[in-house]
Amino acid sequence: MDNFFEPPLIGACIFGQSGGPTAVINASAYGVIRTALDSDVITNVYGAAYGIKGVLNDELYDMAEEEDYELKLLLNTPSSELGSCRYKIADPEVDDTDYKRILEIFKKYDVRYFFYNGGNDSMDTCNKISRYMEKVGYECRVMGVPKTIDNDLFGTDHCPGYGSAAKFIATSCMEVGKDTDVYNTDMVTVIEIMGRHAGWLTASAALATEYGNGCGPDLIYLPERDFDLDQFTEDVTKIMKQKRNVLVAVSEGLHYADGSFVSEAKTSGTDGFGHAQLGGLAVKLANYLKERMGLKKVRGIELSLLQRSAAHIASAVDIDEAYSVGKYAVEAAINGATGQMVALEREDNQGLYSCKPTLLSLSSVANYEKKVPLEWITRDGNYVTNEFINYVLPLIQGEPRIPQSNSLPRYARLKKVKAKPCEKATAE
Repeated sequence: MDNFFEPPLIGACIFGQSGGPTAVINASAYGVIRTALDSDVITNVYGAAYGIKGVLNDELYDMAEEEDYELKLLLNTPSSELGSCRYKIADPEVDDTDYKRILEIFKKYDVRYFFYNGGNDSMDTCNKISRYMEKVGYECRVMGVPKTIDNDLFGTDHCPGYGSAAKFIATSCMEVGKDTDVYNTDMVTVIEIMGRHAGWLTASAALATEYGNGCGPDLIYLPERDFDLDQFTEDVTKIMKQKRNVLVAVSEGLHYADGSFVSEAKTSGTDGFGHAQLGGLAVKLANYLKERMGLKKVRGIELSLLQRSAAHIASAVDIDEAYSVGKYAVEAAINGATGQMVALEREDNQGLYSCKPTLLSLSSVANYEKKVPLEWITRDGNYVTNEFINYVLPLIQGEPRIPQSNSLPRYARLKKVKAKPCEKATAE
């Protein structure tokens, strides 16, 4: 435990989820909720409906009303069970309307602990709330709980959610790779994988080639390097001289040297944080190769949402670490930590994988993006090195024991009982 030894605050806590879902985000929720419920200083545990919007709209759930068994099922339940959002709050110095409302809700429920589970933009929200509470003198310990399949959260060795998504991607690429070998015809298959500016997910496809007896991508392209269509064509042509079927993995955020996205769907809109919504890249590149190389058969595959919530093939390591960062956030806050995000620190344990939770200041994390190191990308820019393989392999390990009903996964069924203001806050 990091060196925080302030006396615990007595009061309630709120936990919220933000941004895109993952296969293990609810394991972090369980880590926070279970630890808070078992605490003798946290008086009430509330879950925010749809992230920070639930706080602003006074839509909170009383987690003490949930059955223990259903809560434990969160460990293997994908997506954001409490609901998520993509809502960017303004800087408090520019517009403090949302912050005044958050403070009002915190006082109404006597909230002294706030835990927010998300990625880069969510940590920014968390940081702003922490600074505002400190500015107005309201005692509330604010903690960020990391989450993102993109693995682009700064300061942590990796992020809960990434290992399971990487495992799904590698497995899917192996299966597609087997499929491409069915017919003795020249064919190129392009698989589009999530990753706007960071290629961690797409890079994980290399596991399929490394450990799937070659049933994986022959070429991998990441957004960390500029993309060139002529070089791409040359790379595919070279591989096709060696084998009849070529499998290519590409990040959705591939861009040209001028910074423009290769994706034809780049103008389809933006999300709540102003990020471009990408898509259609695999089909575009496949059709391009068909015309340029005169191929009769090409295929473009977009994994899309499937890679975010594939709990059926989650990594046991990922689940355990997701739970641990939630648990650690509560323990650290009770000991006095605030304005911090839980991070994972990889340790050298005689060659064996080991990771421990630690803390980073939210201000050092918010709005920074961690990308695949350029030295982990091959010199010609169309694959990854063994250093990346060694980095990602431990993160996909282990098979969770998933509760089932009628041979299908049994997910948590929360009652989501509306919270009531605590007696202390009502009296005041």
